[in-house]
Amino acid sequence: MRDLARLRDEVQVWERLSAQVADALELAGLGDEGLRPDLEAEVTALEQEVGHLEFRLLLSGPYDQSDAILAIHASEGGTEAQDWAAMLLRMYLRWAEAHGYKTEILDSLEGEEAGYKSVTVGVAGAYAYGYLKGERGGHRLVRLSPFDAAHRRHTSFATVEVWPDIENTTEVIIHPNDLIIETFRASSAGGQHVQKNETAVRITHIPTGIVVSCQNERSQVQNRENALKVLRARLLALEEEKRRQELRALKGEPVIAGFGVRIRSYFLHPYQLVTDHRTGYETSNAQAVLDGDLDAFMEAYLRQQLGEPATPLPPTTE
Repeated sequence: MRDLARLRDEVQVWERLSAQVADALELAGLGDEGLRPDLEAEVTALEQEVGHLEFRLLLSGPYDQSDAILAIHASEGGTEAQDWAAMLLRMYLRWAEAHGYKTEILDSLEGEEAGYKSVTVGVAGAYAYGYLKGERGGHRLVRLSPFDAAHRRHTSFATVEVWPDIENTTEVIIHPNDLIIETFRASSAGGQHVQKNETAVRITHIPTGIVVSCQNERSQVQNRENALKVLRARLLALEEEKRRQELRALKGEPVIAGFGVRIRSYFLHPYQLVTDHRTGYETSNAQAVLDGDLDAFMEAYLRQQLGEPATPLPPTTE
């Protein structure tokens, strides 16, 4: 039923656009100069919507239409890196909000002083994974530290992981005997227990050694469901990565692991610049990017994957 609703929505969009074009052509055929301003506004609106739909054509992967699970891990840098992880979380939440996606914090481990050591977010909406999949990798921040009394420049690192949220797939079969499920009391940033009962859940997948935990919900059942959701997504991503590596090996291409590879740098000092190291796309409006303006970077990455020039929109310089 979900697939049917999605396909119906897609068809309705194109039928509506087709009807609007037909109406605009009919009005243009009247030759009334008084209608010109309205027609020009209509054409501009149609061009923008068709451009948006054309961009959707770049999202043709097997799971691109799915919801996404996004995880952010603070790397080396202590409090600096944990604060950077919180900044990235805000960036992605703002991006999701601007696109009408629903978000849910599935699990989080706060830093002792600020930010997060790690945080996992569910992003629900059409093409969420397709848009976000290019964000996985290492993100570097260069700025004057608010945590340094001398206000010196610091470099912080965080790693982003993104997986498709697939409820039912024959590619991932989880056998109960392969799981070690533990419960414990949820903890706050300082290590204090915030729940009297053992509501937090940790699941270890024995064959792969993958460990996932969820503690944000007050219900042990809900935390278990969220942990299994994350585990299923990680196992699917593992299978996909195996297939990609086998294909690269057959083609004789070098295998570069995505996790931890630096993909983007954010400079806030001595100048403002955000640079994507894969596509070369950059903008001097770093604050807009940190406020969730990521579409141009995502489009550049998707076009590069299809062998097209990675030149979406001119960089914003305000």
